Amino acid sequence: MTAPLRAGRPVELPWRVLPGFQCFGCSPTNVRGLQLRFTRTDTGIECALSFDRTYESYPGVVHGGMSTTACDEAMGNLLVLRTGFSVFTTSLRTRYISPLRVGAAYRCAATTQVSAGDKGPYQAHAQIIDADGNAIVFATGGYRPVTPDHGRSFMDLSDHEAELIEHALSPLRTTD
Repeated sequence: MTAPLRAGRPVELPWRVLPGFQCFGCSPTNVRGLQLRFTRTDTGIECALSFDRTYESYPGVVHGGMSTTACDEAMGNLLVLRTGFSVFTTSLRTRYISPLRVGAAYRCAATTQVSAGDKGPYQAHAQIIDADGNAIVFATGGYRPVTPDHGRSFMDLSDHEAELIEHALSPLRTTD
């Protein structure tokens, strides 16, 4: 049984069990990635965001794809934590109120009404919030759950890696 996810508690993503895990969004070892670290909130999960010039489009402005990526990561990981199944994005809509600035502090918060036992398809929402508490990016995503066998047809996993992931995900199917 996994530890309950309480507000403020750091979230350990199931993918951490894979040696050499390189997710662009959430791997702590991908030096070119965002290295997002999530914590639990009362309604979902969130992470701190700050982008350097590596992720710039116009001078001093973060490329819009980076904020969309952060939102997709937050929503997708929240759904995995809620359901215990890998999910694939089927749709993603992002609305920008204001550009993100290079070097500024933000947070990305994701929520969903999905809970353990829901069969999908799923929907989740995310916001990027500036230091003043203003939501400046809104995202809504559609996701479909995938069984371990179906997921393996898309993911490059050895038998051992597939077992590690299944072992990490299965307790999430009965707890939140």
